Amino acid sequence: MEIIFDVIKNTLVAELFGELDHHAAEKARDKIDEAVDNYGVQNLIFDFTNVSFMDSSGIGMVLGRYRKMNETEKKIAIVSCSKAIRNILNMAGVFSLMDYYNTKEEAIAGLDRKEVS
Repeated sequence: MEIIFDVIKNTLVAELFGELDHHAAEKARDKIDEAVDNYGVQNLIFDFTNVSFMDSSGIGMVLGRYRKMNETEKKIAIVSCSKAIRNILNMAGVFSLMDYYNTKEEAIAGLDRKEVS
């Protein structure tokens, strides 16, 4: 699993590549937590465009990041999942906690609006 980070405004975009399974979830969690702390951002976006597989460990990683961000009233969103991964996240109830957007730009705009409200 490779992760490319980009900071746009006050948002960290974590673009994930490959399989988010039990082998990759712990390393992804550590890298994302470190990046959130280092960049001091208010929002986190998971970009799943290039994720080919996700299991329950991946869902746990996403939910754990949600809990961590929520503790400090930071926002989180998901963008651009394949239909299969989106179905997995939906069945796990992830989208009842965080919003899904089609693009990073939509997500950044949506998260910015939530900060203002």
